Amino acid sequence: MPKLHDPLMIVTDLDGSLLDHHSYSWLPAQPWLNRLTRADVPLVVCSSKTAAEIVPLQRSLGIVGAPFIAENGAVVKLEGQVQAKSARSYDDICHVLQRLRDQHGFKFTGFSDVTEKEVAEWTGLTPHDATLARAREGSESVIWRDTTEQFTAFQQALAADSLELVQGGRFWHVMSQGSGKGAALEWLLTHYAHPTGQRYITIGLGDGPNDAPMLDKVDYAVVIKGYSKNSVELKREDKDRVFYSTGFGPEGWSEGLTHFIQD
Repeated sequence: MPKLHDPLMIVTDLDGSLLDHHSYSWLPAQPWLNRLTRADVPLVVCSSKTAAEIVPLQRSLGIVGAPFIAENGAVVKLEGQVQAKSARSYDDICHVLQRLRDQHGFKFTGFSDVTEKEVAEWTGLTPHDATLARAREGSESVIWRDTTEQFTAFQQALAADSLELVQGGRFWHVMSQGSGKGAALEWLLTHYAHPTGQRYITIGLGDGPNDAPMLDKVDYAVVIKGYSKNSVELKREDKDRVFYSTGFGPEGWSEGLTHFIQD
């Protein structure tokens, strides 16, 4: 098991993981956040949230300037700069979605179709935070409102345009193929070195199916008990390095770090 003074990196999802699914509070995780800060352990956010949402959250969490992964891997920011992002722009993705809707009659609603008022109602965010959630760079969040058969056709039509669907806690996310959380983390780890030159020992935490690629890439994985109807399916075989929490959100987040990190 890793120790707190080892070259650790914590890679964490936000909604339903570090942040409570309903209230967005991280209060139960604060003792661990304090310990990580004192030990200079980097906390890398890896979330479906936008960069515009993550930056003020970093300020509140006390991790300003830390690298992060936004929009399920479509955007990676390192040392304040966008270093890698989706091959397709947000406008391009929205144009493709509108074309497919016109051609096939698919029934779905995306963030680009509504105002911050609707996004706030869907998510429980304040109108201000809903505006930040709509400041997208490389992916679109949609609510599917059609049949299962049409959903399969939708996936196939997206694939023909080199796009894919990733399932989050509340929405489906349309993004470039091959730009998920796992690929983004792999890129980040090759470009973000520990001050001593050592390889980081990574602990990942997440609660949704979209976290699985990231949880398969880290050294130790914490699957936080979540509200998704679909379970988190991991491909890794080292089951002794996977921990399933009994608590939801920040309680489960803290539970996972306590399980893996020795004093």
